[in-house]
Amino acid sequence: LEQRRERLRRLLVEEREALAAELRELQRGGGLQLAGMRQRSEELRASQEERRRKVRGVAGPPTAWARRSLATRASGANGICCRLQVESELHRKHVMEAWGDQLMQKTKQEATELEEKKRYENEYEIARREALERMRQEEEKRRLEEKKQAEALLQQMEELKLQETEATKLKKERQNLLKQQWELENLEEERKQMEEHRKKKEFGRFLRHQCNAQLKRRAQQIQEELEIDRQILLALLEKEDEDQRRQSARREKAVADVAWMKRVIEEQLQLEKEREAELQTMFSEEAKKVWDKREEEWEREKAARDRLMNEVLAGRQRQIQEKMELNRRAQEESIKYREQLIKELEEAKELTRREKEQEEELKTARRQELEAQVPH
Repeated sequence: LEQRRERLRRLLVEEREALAAELRELQRGGGLQLAGMRQRSEELRASQEERRRKVRGVAGPPTAWARRSLATRASGANGICCRLQVESELHRKHVMEAWGDQLMQKTKQEATELEEKKRYENEYEIARREALERMRQEEEKRRLEEKKQAEALLQQMEELKLQETEATKLKKERQNLLKQQWELENLEEERKQMEEHRKKKEFGRFLRHQCNAQLKRRAQQIQEELEIDRQILLALLEKEDEDQRRQSARREKAVADVAWMKRVIEEQLQLEKEREAELQTMFSEEAKKVWDKREEEWEREKAARDRLMNEVLAGRQRQIQEKMELNRRAQEESIKYREQLIKELEEAKELTRREKEQEEELKTARRQELEAQVPH
Protein backbone atom coordinates (compact mmCIF):
# COMPACT_ATOMS: atom_id res chain seq x y z
CA LEU A 1 0.00 0.00 0.00
CA GLU A 2 2.83 2.44 0.82
CA GLN A 3 4.50 1.65 -2.51
CA ARG A 4 1.28 2.35 -4.40
CA ARG A 5 0.86 5.66 -2.58
CA GLU A 6 4.42 6.65 -3.46
CA ARG A 7 3.83 5.84 -7.14
CA LEU A 8 0.63 7.94 -7.17
CA ARG A 9 2.44 10.85 -5.52
CA ARG A 10 5.20 10.78 -8.17
CA LEU A 11 2.64 10.64 -11.01
CA LEU A 12 0.79 13.65 -9.55
CA VAL A 13 3.99 15.69 -9.28
CA GLU A 14 4.97 14.80 -12.85
CA GLU A 15 1.55 15.81 -14.19
CA ARG A 16 1.66 19.12 -12.31
CA GLU A 17 5.09 19.89 -13.72
CA ALA A 18 3.89 19.05 -17.25
CA LEU A 19 0.84 21.30 -16.80
CA ALA A 20 3.00 24.17 -15.57
CA ALA A 21 5.32 23.74 -18.56
CA GLU A 22 2.31 23.80 -20.90
CA LEU A 23 1.06 26.98 -19.24
CA ARG A 24 4.44 28.61 -19.60
CA GLU A 25 4.46 27.61 -23.26
CA LEU A 26 1.04 29.16 -23.74
CA GLN A 27 2.16 32.34 -22.03
CA ARG A 28 5.27 32.40 -24.17
CA GLY A 29 3.15 31.95 -27.29
CA GLY A 30 0.79 34.77 -26.26
CA GLY A 31 3.72 37.14 -25.63
CA LEU A 32 5.21 36.39 -29.04
CA GLN A 33 1.87 37.09 -30.70
CA LEU A 34 1.58 40.41 -28.83
CA ALA A 35 5.12 41.34 -29.81
CA GLY A 36 4.29 40.53 -33.44
CA MET A 37 1.21 42.70 -33.32
CA ARG A 38 3.25 45.56 -31.88
CA GLN A 39 5.89 45.09 -34.55
CA ARG A 40 3.27 45.18 -37.31
CA SER A 41 1.79 48.33 -35.74
CA GLU A 42 5.22 49.99 -35.75
CA GLU A 43 5.82 48.92 -39.32
CA LEU A 44 2.42 50.30 -40.34
CA ARG A 45 3.10 53.59 -38.60
CA ALA A 46 6.56 53.82 -40.19
CA SER A 47 5.12 53.17 -43.65
CA GLN A 48 2.50 55.84 -43.10
CA GLU A 49 5.13 58.32 -42.02
CA GLU A 50 7.16 57.43 -45.07
CA ARG A 51 4.22 58.08 -47.34
CA ARG A 52 3.49 61.37 -45.59
CA ARG A 53 7.06 62.48 -46.04
CA LYS A 54 6.88 61.66 -49.71
CA VAL A 55 3.61 63.59 -50.07
CA ARG A 56 5.07 66.58 -48.25
CA GLY A 57 8.13 66.46 -50.44
CA VAL A 58 6.01 66.62 -53.65
CA ALA A 59 3.25 69.03 -52.66
CA GLY A 60 5.23 71.39 -50.53
CA PRO A 61 4.18 72.56 -47.09
CA PRO A 62 1.14 70.82 -45.74
CA THR A 63 -2.10 72.48 -46.00
CA ALA A 64 -4.73 72.63 -43.35
CA TRP A 65 -6.47 69.65 -44.89
CA ALA A 66 -3.24 67.76 -44.95
CA ARG A 67 -2.59 68.54 -41.33
CA ARG A 68 -6.08 67.38 -40.42
CA SER A 69 -5.51 64.24 -42.45
CA LEU A 70 -2.26 63.55 -40.64
CA ALA A 71 -3.90 64.10 -37.29
CA THR A 72 -6.68 61.75 -38.28
CA ARG A 73 -4.22 59.06 -39.36
CA ALA A 74 -2.21 59.53 -36.16
CA SER A 75 -5.29 59.15 -34.03
CA GLY A 76 -6.25 56.04 -36.06
CA ALA A 77 -2.84 54.52 -35.42
CA ASN A 78 -3.16 55.25 -31.73
CA GLY A 79 -6.60 53.54 -31.78
CA ILE A 80 -5.10 50.50 -33.45
CA CYS A 81 -2.44 50.31 -30.76
CA CYS A 82 -5.03 50.56 -28.02
CA ARG A 83 -7.14 47.90 -29.67
CA LEU A 84 -4.13 45.64 -29.93
CA GLN A 85 -3.39 46.11 -26.24
CA VAL A 86 -7.00 45.26 -25.34
CA GLU A 87 -6.89 42.15 -27.51
CA SER A 88 -3.63 41.13 -25.88
CA GLU A 89 -5.14 41.55 -22.42
CA LEU A 90 -8.23 39.55 -23.42
CA HIS A 91 -6.03 36.82 -24.85
CA ARG A 92 -4.04 36.68 -21.65
CA LYS A 93 -7.21 36.42 -19.59
CA HIS A 94 -8.49 33.70 -21.91
CA VAL A 95 -5.24 31.78 -21.52
CA MET A 96 -5.41 32.12 -17.73
CA GLU A 97 -9.02 30.95 -17.65
CA ALA A 98 -8.20 27.99 -19.92
CA TRP A 99 -5.27 27.07 -17.69
CA GLY A 100 -7.53 27.29 -14.62
CA ASP A 101 -10.14 25.10 -16.29
CA GLN A 102 -7.49 22.54 -17.25
CA LEU A 103 -6.08 22.60 -13.72
CA MET A 104 -9.56 22.15 -12.22
CA GLN A 105 -10.36 19.33 -14.67
CA LYS A 106 -7.03 17.69 -13.89
CA THR A 107 -7.70 17.98 -10.15
CA LYS A 108 -11.17 16.47 -10.58
CA GLN A 109 -9.72 13.66 -12.70
CA GLU A 110 -7.08 12.95 -10.07
CA ALA A 111 -9.72 12.96 -7.34
CA THR A 112 -11.89 10.59 -9.41
CA GLU A 113 -8.94 8.28 -10.08
CA LEU A 114 -7.98 8.33 -6.39
CA GLU A 115 -11.55 7.55 -5.37
CA GLU A 116 -11.69 4.74 -7.94
CA LYS A 117 -8.41 3.39 -6.66
CA LYS A 118 -9.63 3.48 -3.05
CA ARG A 119 -12.85 1.76 -4.09
CA TYR A 120 -10.87 -0.93 -5.89
CA GLU A 121 -8.58 -1.36 -2.90
CA ASN A 122 -11.59 -1.61 -0.59
CA GLU A 123 -13.19 -4.23 -2.85
CA TYR A 124 -9.92 -6.15 -2.95
CA GLU A 125 -9.59 -5.94 0.84
CA ILE A 126 -13.16 -7.18 1.28
CA ALA A 127 -12.56 -10.04 -1.17
CA ARG A 128 -9.28 -10.89 0.58
CA ARG A 129 -10.96 -10.96 4.00
CA GLU A 130 -13.81 -13.09 2.68
CA ALA A 131 -11.31 -15.50 1.13
CA LEU A 132 -9.36 -15.67 4.39
CA GLU A 133 -12.57 -16.28 6.32
CA ARG A 134 -13.54 -19.10 3.94
CA MET A 135 -10.08 -20.59 4.31
CA ARG A 136 -10.34 -20.34 8.10
CA GLN A 137 -13.77 -22.03 8.12
CA GLU A 138 -12.56 -24.77 5.78
CA GLU A 139 -9.47 -25.25 7.92
CA GLU A 140 -11.65 -25.55 11.02
CA LYS A 141 -13.91 -28.03 9.22
CA ARG A 142 -10.87 -30.02 8.12
CA ARG A 143 -9.53 -30.10 11.68
CA LEU A 144 -12.87 -31.38 12.96
CA GLU A 145 -12.94 -34.06 10.26
CA GLU A 146 -9.36 -35.05 11.07
CA LYS A 147 -10.30 -35.23 14.76
CA LYS A 148 -13.26 -37.49 13.97
CA GLN A 149 -11.10 -39.66 11.73
CA ALA A 150 -8.45 -39.87 14.45
CA GLU A 151 -11.11 -40.89 17.00
CA ALA A 152 -12.48 -43.49 14.57
CA LEU A 153 -8.98 -44.83 13.94
CA LEU A 154 -8.31 -44.94 17.67
CA GLN A 155 -11.54 -46.84 18.23
CA GLN A 156 -10.65 -49.30 15.47
CA MET A 157 -7.21 -49.78 17.00
CA GLU A 158 -8.80 -50.43 20.40
CA GLU A 159 -11.14 -52.96 18.76
CA LEU A 160 -8.13 -54.54 17.09
CA LYS A 161 -6.39 -54.83 20.46
CA LEU A 162 -9.52 -56.39 21.96
CA GLN A 163 -9.68 -58.84 19.07
CA GLU A 164 -6.04 -59.76 19.58
CA THR A 165 -6.73 -60.24 23.30
CA GLU A 166 -9.77 -62.36 22.45
CA ALA A 167 -7.69 -64.40 20.00
CA THR A 168 -5.08 -65.02 22.69
CA LYS A 169 -7.84 -66.01 25.12
CA LEU A 170 -9.34 -68.41 22.56
CA LYS A 171 -5.95 -70.02 21.96
CA LYS A 172 -5.45 -70.53 25.69
CA GLU A 173 -8.97 -71.92 26.00
CA ARG A 174 -8.28 -74.37 23.17
CA GLN A 175 -5.08 -75.49 24.86
CA ASN A 176 -7.00 -75.94 28.10
CA LEU A 177 -9.68 -77.98 26.31
CA LEU A 178 -7.05 -80.16 24.69
CA LYS A 179 -5.50 -80.68 28.10
CA GLN A 180 -8.87 -81.62 29.60
CA GLN A 181 -9.50 -84.03 26.75
CA TRP A 182 -6.12 -85.59 27.28
CA GLU A 183 -6.74 -85.88 31.05
CA LEU A 184 -10.16 -87.42 30.42
CA GLU A 185 -8.70 -89.97 28.03
CA ASN A 186 -6.01 -90.76 30.61
CA LEU A 187 -8.67 -91.25 33.27
CA GLU A 188 -10.58 -93.66 31.06
CA GLU A 189 -7.40 -95.53 30.21
CA GLU A 190 -6.43 -95.63 33.87
CA ARG A 191 -9.80 -97.12 34.81
CA LYS A 192 -9.44 -99.77 32.12
CA GLN A 193 -5.93 -100.65 33.21
CA MET A 194 -7.00 -100.74 36.84
CA GLU A 195 -9.85 -103.10 35.96
CA GLU A 196 -7.54 -105.46 34.06
CA HIS A 197 -5.00 -105.35 36.85
CA ARG A 198 -7.69 -106.03 39.42
CA LYS A 199 -8.96 -109.09 37.55
CA LYS A 200 -5.50 -110.58 37.21
CA LYS A 201 -4.58 -109.81 40.78
CA GLU A 202 -7.91 -111.06 42.09
CA PHE A 203 -7.58 -114.38 40.31
CA GLY A 204 -4.16 -115.04 41.84
CA ARG A 205 -5.21 -114.03 45.30
CA PHE A 206 -8.30 -116.19 45.16
CA LEU A 207 -6.14 -119.20 44.57
CA ARG A 208 -3.63 -118.39 47.31
CA HIS A 209 -5.68 -117.03 50.18
CA GLN A 210 -8.74 -117.88 52.14
CA CYS A 211 -12.11 -116.42 51.34
CA ASN A 212 -12.24 -114.28 54.47
CA ALA A 213 -9.01 -112.49 53.71
CA GLN A 214 -10.00 -112.31 50.07
CA LEU A 215 -13.31 -110.72 50.97
CA LYS A 216 -11.51 -108.14 53.04
CA ARG A 217 -9.02 -107.35 50.31
CA ARG A 218 -11.79 -107.34 47.74
CA ALA A 219 -13.77 -104.94 49.86
CA GLN A 220 -10.71 -102.71 50.15
CA GLN A 221 -10.20 -102.88 46.39
CA ILE A 222 -13.79 -101.93 45.82
CA GLN A 223 -13.32 -99.05 48.23
CA GLU A 224 -10.18 -98.02 46.36
CA GLU A 225 -12.02 -98.15 43.05
CA LEU A 226 -14.87 -96.16 44.50
CA GLU A 227 -12.43 -93.65 45.94
CA ILE A 228 -10.69 -93.29 42.56
CA ASP A 229 -14.05 -92.82 40.83
CA ARG A 230 -15.00 -90.31 43.49
CA GLN A 231 -11.78 -88.37 42.93
CA ILE A 232 -12.39 -88.43 39.17
CA LEU A 233 -15.92 -87.15 39.62
CA LEU A 234 -14.72 -84.56 42.12
CA ALA A 235 -12.16 -83.31 39.59
CA LEU A 236 -14.81 -83.25 36.88
CA LEU A 237 -17.20 -81.43 39.20
CA GLU A 238 -14.57 -78.81 40.00
CA LYS A 239 -13.87 -78.41 36.31
CA GLU A 240 -17.59 -78.07 35.58
CA ASP A 241 -17.89 -75.47 38.35
CA GLU A 242 -15.05 -73.53 36.77
CA ASP A 243 -16.59 -73.80 33.31
CA GLN A 244 -20.01 -72.91 34.65
CA ARG A 245 -18.76 -69.48 35.67
CA ARG A 246 -17.92 -68.80 32.02
CA GLN A 247 -20.75 -70.69 30.27
CA SER A 248 -24.55 -70.41 30.17
CA ALA A 249 -27.21 -72.43 32.00
CA ARG A 250 -27.18 -75.21 29.39
CA ARG A 251 -24.24 -76.77 31.29
CA GLU A 252 -26.18 -77.10 34.55
CA LYS A 253 -27.53 -80.56 33.69
CA ALA A 254 -24.05 -81.95 33.11
CA VAL A 255 -22.90 -80.51 36.43
CA ALA A 256 -25.92 -81.99 38.18
CA ASP A 257 -25.20 -85.41 36.62
CA VAL A 258 -21.62 -85.37 37.84
CA ALA A 259 -22.69 -84.26 41.31
CA TRP A 260 -25.31 -87.02 41.46
CA MET A 261 -22.79 -89.63 40.33
CA LYS A 262 -20.40 -88.39 42.99
CA ARG A 263 -23.06 -88.88 45.68
CA VAL A 264 -23.77 -92.41 44.39
CA ILE A 265 -20.07 -93.29 44.59
CA GLU A 266 -19.80 -91.86 48.08
CA GLU A 267 -22.85 -93.87 49.20
CA GLN A 268 -21.36 -97.07 47.77
CA LEU A 269 -18.05 -96.27 49.42
CA GLN A 270 -19.78 -95.89 52.76
CA LEU A 271 -21.67 -99.14 52.15
CA GLU A 272 -18.43 -100.99 51.40
CA LYS A 273 -16.89 -99.71 54.60
CA GLU A 274 -19.88 -101.07 56.51
CA ARG A 275 -19.60 -104.39 54.68
CA GLU A 276 -15.91 -104.58 55.53
CA ALA A 277 -16.80 -104.08 59.17
CA GLU A 278 -19.32 -106.93 58.94
CA LEU A 279 -16.69 -109.28 57.51
CA GLN A 280 -14.68 -109.00 60.68
CA THR A 281 -17.36 -110.96 62.56
CA MET A 282 -17.99 -113.69 59.97
CA PHE A 283 -16.66 -117.24 59.98
CA SER A 284 -14.84 -118.70 57.04
CA GLU A 285 -17.78 -120.85 55.90
CA GLU A 286 -20.08 -117.92 55.96
CA ALA A 287 -17.45 -115.84 54.20
CA LYS A 288 -17.54 -118.13 51.16
CA LYS A 289 -21.26 -117.70 50.84
CA VAL A 290 -21.02 -114.02 51.40
CA TRP A 291 -18.18 -113.88 48.86
CA ASP A 292 -20.28 -115.41 46.12
CA LYS A 293 -23.24 -113.24 46.93
CA ARG A 294 -21.13 -110.18 47.39
CA GLU A 295 -19.25 -110.83 44.14
CA GLU A 296 -22.54 -110.87 42.24
CA GLU A 297 -23.58 -107.64 43.91
CA TRP A 298 -20.21 -106.10 43.14
CA GLU A 299 -20.41 -107.08 39.50
CA ARG A 300 -23.90 -105.65 39.16
CA GLU A 301 -22.91 -102.49 40.99
CA LYS A 302 -19.72 -102.20 38.98
CA ALA A 303 -21.59 -102.66 35.69
CA ALA A 304 -24.07 -99.97 36.70
CA ARG A 305 -21.27 -97.75 37.94
CA ASP A 306 -19.26 -98.27 34.76
CA ARG A 307 -22.29 -97.44 32.67
CA LEU A 308 -22.90 -94.25 34.62
CA MET A 309 -19.22 -93.32 34.56
CA ASN A 310 -19.08 -93.94 30.83
CA GLU A 311 -22.11 -91.71 30.35
CA VAL A 312 -20.55 -88.97 32.47
CA LEU A 313 -17.20 -89.25 30.71
CA ALA A 314 -18.88 -89.37 27.30
CA GLY A 315 -20.92 -86.29 28.20
CA ARG A 316 -17.78 -84.53 29.30
CA GLN A 317 -16.09 -85.58 26.07
CA ARG A 318 -18.99 -84.14 24.05
CA GLN A 319 -18.80 -80.89 26.01
CA ILE A 320 -15.11 -80.60 25.30
CA GLN A 321 -15.68 -81.31 21.60
CA GLU A 322 -18.47 -78.71 21.45
CA LYS A 323 -16.28 -76.16 23.19
CA MET A 324 -13.42 -76.91 20.84
CA GLU A 325 -15.72 -76.46 17.82
CA LEU A 326 -17.05 -73.17 19.21
CA ASN A 327 -13.49 -72.12 19.94
CA ARG A 328 -12.46 -72.93 16.36
CA ARG A 329 -15.32 -70.91 14.91
CA ALA A 330 -14.64 -68.01 17.27
CA GLN A 331 -10.98 -68.00 16.23
CA GLU A 332 -11.95 -67.95 12.54
CA GLU A 333 -14.37 -65.06 13.12
CA SER A 334 -11.76 -63.24 15.17
CA ILE A 335 -9.16 -63.63 12.41
CA LYS A 336 -11.60 -62.39 9.75
CA TYR A 337 -12.67 -59.41 11.86
CA ARG A 338 -9.06 -58.56 12.71
CA GLU A 339 -8.08 -58.71 9.03
CA GLN A 340 -11.05 -56.45 8.17
CA LEU A 341 -9.99 -53.96 10.85
CA ILE A 342 -6.43 -53.92 9.54
CA LYS A 343 -7.73 -53.34 6.00
CA GLU A 344 -9.96 -50.47 7.17
CA LEU A 345 -7.05 -48.91 9.06
CA GLU A 346 -4.86 -49.02 5.94
CA GLU A 347 -7.65 -47.52 3.80
CA ALA A 348 -8.24 -44.76 6.37
CA LYS A 349 -4.53 -43.90 6.42
CA GLU A 350 -4.43 -43.73 2.60
CA LEU A 351 -7.57 -41.56 2.52
CA THR A 352 -6.08 -39.18 5.09
CA ARG A 353 -2.89 -38.90 3.05
CA ARG A 354 -4.80 -38.06 -0.15
CA GLU A 355 -6.97 -35.50 1.65
CA LYS A 356 -3.89 -33.75 3.01
CA GLU A 357 -2.36 -33.59 -0.47
CA GLN A 358 -5.57 -32.14 -1.92
CA GLU A 359 -5.75 -29.63 0.94
CA GLU A 360 -2.18 -28.47 0.25
CA GLU A 361 -2.91 -28.11 -3.47
CA LEU A 362 -6.07 -26.10 -2.70
CA LYS A 363 -4.16 -23.81 -0.33
CA THR A 364 -1.48 -23.19 -2.95
CA ALA A 365 -4.08 -22.38 -5.63
CA ARG A 366 -5.92 -19.94 -3.36
CA ARG A 367 -2.69 -18.24 -2.31
CA GLN A 368 -1.72 -17.77 -5.96
CA GLU A 369 -5.21 -16.44 -6.73
CA LEU A 370 -4.95 -13.87 -3.92
CA GLU A 371 -1.49 -12.84 -5.05
CA ALA A 372 -2.78 -12.37 -8.61
CA GLN A 373 -5.52 -10.05 -7.33
CA VAL A 374 -3.04 -7.74 -5.59
CA PRO A 375 -2.80 -4.44 -7.60
CA HIS A 376 0.72 -3.61 -8.83
